[in-house]
Amino acid sequence: MPLRFSTVVAATCLVAVCIFRTAAADQDAKSWQAGAAAVKITPDGPAWMAGYASRTEPSIGVELDLFAKTLVVRDSMGETVVLVTLDLISVPGPLRQHVEKSLAESRKLKPENLVMNCSHTHCGPEIRTTGTALDGLDPDRRAMAIAYVETLQQRILSCIDQAFAKLAPAKLSFQKARAAFAMNRRLPSPTGYQNSPNPDGRVDHDVPVLRVEDAEGTITAVVFGYACHNTTLGFQKLCGDYAGFAQQAVEEAHPGTVALFMMGCGGDQNPYPRRTLDLAKQHGRTLATAVEAALSTPKREIAGRLSVAFGTAKLDYAEAQSKEQLQEQQKSTNKYDARYAERLLKELEAGTLLTSYPAPVSVVRFGDAVLFVALPGETVVDYSLRIKRENRKADGPEVWVAGYSNDVFAYIPSLRVLLEGGYEAGGAMRYMTTVVQPGPFAPNVEDRLLERVEQLIQDSQPVK
Repeated sequence: MPLRFSTVVAATCLVAVCIFRTAAADQDAKSWQAGAAAVKITPDGPAWMAGYASRTEPSIGVELDLFAKTLVVRDSMGETVVLVTLDLISVPGPLRQHVEKSLAESRKLKPENLVMNCSHTHCGPEIRTTGTALDGLDPDRRAMAIAYVETLQQRILSCIDQAFAKLAPAKLSFQKARAAFAMNRRLPSPTGYQNSPNPDGRVDHDVPVLRVEDAEGTITAVVFGYACHNTTLGFQKLCGDYAGFAQQAVEEAHPGTVALFMMGCGGDQNPYPRRTLDLAKQHGRTLATAVEAALSTPKREIAGRLSVAFGTAKLDYAEAQSKEQLQEQQKSTNKYDARYAERLLKELEAGTLLTSYPAPVSVVRFGDAVLFVALPGETVVDYSLRIKRENRKADGPEVWVAGYSNDVFAYIPSLRVLLEGGYEAGGAMRYMTTVVQPGPFAPNVEDRLLERVEQLIQDSQPVK
């Protein structure tokens, strides 16, 4: 039976529309520009190291160089995001502010256009950017710390400039896999939560991957994440720990590629087993293998536009100790407790003791394919699990959650961890010096942070 003319026309139109949409989507996917660069930030000589208060001597060598890396992504309308990763213990707020100000002056970029993340290696140099962090250091160590921060700032800005200079047409896609060497480190015991492997604790084993290819399909950059402390090592050599070895392996497997590691919400996660260089290399190979596995999965092509949002969550502290309580604590035989009380007394007497902290949050949407949330501080794993659970939809974007971003000023516990107590719940605050923490946080900490995240997710709804 012959087809009616109207049916033929309708079918032809449908095919034409499908072809048009496919072509438009393909063109959209090719409308990105991207550029990536890496700059060595290894100290030029021996350096005092961050991460373990028990260290009493500077570094004695370099096991693996440390890097600042940048990926700049720009959409067809000129919206831009600058991703900066650092093989360092922290992104102090003043460091982020310096970079943010420089980009505003040189490139007219806004705070929402910048995301900075650190690997949290415990085998990198100390980063001291405030008076409280420098207080009490001997003159030589103080001068060394100030000089390194000045050099670090210059090298980060140089890395960003190099990435901008390499902007070229690119294709973006998302892929993912899993790695399982991270384990929750909060083990319940009769005397409280201990820093020991807890095989029944919560984990986030996702390895999200942002793949960047040039117009010919060659991989030029790979951004990948994982939620786990970089604490395999504790020796006196400078090294990026497992994350450094993972980046090295990915770059060796793809010559010419810049591999960037984004630390996830690993505040209560450790690599196990640990403590040796061989294990750090092994964990690095394991993570790199997961990245390679991800790169072999079907690609979710990223089309559309960039959409960015940035803001701060007001995180309240619990009621601070009284002057009398602090004076009593100052007499403690534990030098860390005594020193902590001394710092808090100075803040109290100066009228500068904090009652809350403005914690920065970044949200970046890569088209309709990826919703990226960057949280501040040493965020525990509950945050990534909850944000992904509440925002993943069958037909929605992939959800990627990073911690250790933009301002790593303290551990940020979930309500569960706060109520359980222990190191991540507030015990670690005595060791924090960039910001003097009166801690612990108030019970509304999780609600405050996630309310801000949700608002920024709404603010970043894709541009149509």
